[in-house]
Amino acid sequence: MRPEPDLRFAAAFAPALLDPSREVPSTVAGRDGKPAGRRYDVYRNNVTVSLIDALAAIYPAVQRITGTDFFRAIARFYIRSGPPTSPLLFDYGRGFPDFIAAHEHARDMPWLADVARIERAWLDAYHALDASPLSPSRLSAIAPDQLGDLVFTPHPAAQIAQSQYSAVTIFAANRDGAPASRIDASAPEDALITRPAYDVVVRHLPPGGAVFANCLLCGQPLGAAAAMAFDASAEFDIAANIAGLIEAGAFTSFASGDAS
Repeated sequence: MRPEPDLRFAAAFAPALLDPSREVPSTVAGRDGKPAGRRYDVYRNNVTVSLIDALAAIYPAVQRITGTDFFRAIARFYIRSGPPTSPLLFDYGRGFPDFIAAHEHARDMPWLADVARIERAWLDAYHALDASPLSPSRLSAIAPDQLGDLVFTPHPAAQIAQSQYSAVTIFAANRDGAPASRIDASAPEDALITRPAYDVVVRHLPPGGAVFANCLLCGQPLGAAAAMAFDASAEFDIAANIAGLIEAGAFTSFASGDAS
């Protein structure tokens, strides 16, 4: 079956939009069939600028860290690496953190990709479905000998971001508009990103907290998650961590893992 005429036109029109080295498609014409190369170039430039602006809106901390010129340059390279796959601009740029991690000009900022991952998680949490967070009082009603079998239902906005660098501190310092200050980026930091009500919250997790939270968000029982967290860090505090996760709105409900 042959494609419809408008689809054939789109197939010829689109590929050169993100690559200025490609010639204007021969199907592009103005009135009376006259060449419309200039108009196409203007449209091509507008598409590029719009996508760069979209990335800047999604990753404002990254842009503040790198400066506008560097950010727009690396964003332009990213745009040329592949077209958007969604009609929603807020969904654009999911591969940008990995692109940053692999980009040669960002090697002297090895933590930058992790900051971008936190920013992506922040936006996803912002657009996540609404749900009522679990009330702390519900957990306090459970008998201590039953706690280990509990399986928690994650809040749609809850995510974990892990980093070998001080990505949480760097993210926070560059999202709130505070004056720039020197940060020791060498300390590993993990983040919990949630939106229990209307505002997205990014919390720095304590030792073992990311392993514990990830296990619970993936459906592991509380006892098994705690065991893995203790293996990850001897400093892990189960009471403080579960209380912190519930306070942050990371879950909506729980059930016994051995329930039929």
